[in-house]
Amino acid sequence: MKKNIYLFIFFFSLLSMESFAQTNLMILKLKYGDVEIELYSDKAPNHVKRFKELADNGKYDGVVFHRVIDGFMAQTGDVKFGNSNSAEFNLSLAGTGGSDLPNLKAEFTDIPHTRGVLSAARAADPDSANSQFFICFEPAPHLDRQYSAFGKVVKGMEYIDMIKKGDPNSGSVQDPDKIISLRSK
Repeated sequence: MKKNIYLFIFFFSLLSMESFAQTNLMILKLKYGDVEIELYSDKAPNHVKRFKELADNGKYDGVVFHRVIDGFMAQTGDVKFGNSNSAEFNLSLAGTGGSDLPNLKAEFTDIPHTRGVLSAARAADPDSANSQFFICFEPAPHLDRQYSAFGKVVKGMEYIDMIKKGDPNSGSVQDPDKIISLRSK
């Protein structure tokens, strides 16, 4: 009988781990290919919750990568002015908008800003993150514990590398690439 209980607990824990892993994986579809992202809900639970909510409601679909600096990062997520499918789309304002949801309090973590890390974009106020995020092309240690890192690309970083780069100084992109879709796996 004890053996059956242990087996039940073992299989239940495996199923729980698999279910947890599935809910913290996202698929970002780009014209170049699919990118798999792992989210760190244990490190930045509110940022992960917001990201998943916006993604699974289709809010990121059609949103452009408005600021892309070669060797640094690709920024996107302005669901107000950066959504190329919306009547409010305005490339000159992309990067200044967000969702209708309230801003998030900072969740600075011990996650280093290395290649492939997702982090919340914000204004000067650490508690001003809303919907925008960026993906690091290269390590950016000056951002560690200054921005809320909440995930990492685990597959398809080569497609992130293909995103059209912007002006070397400002990062602004003319005719930018966009998110085709972003959903939980």
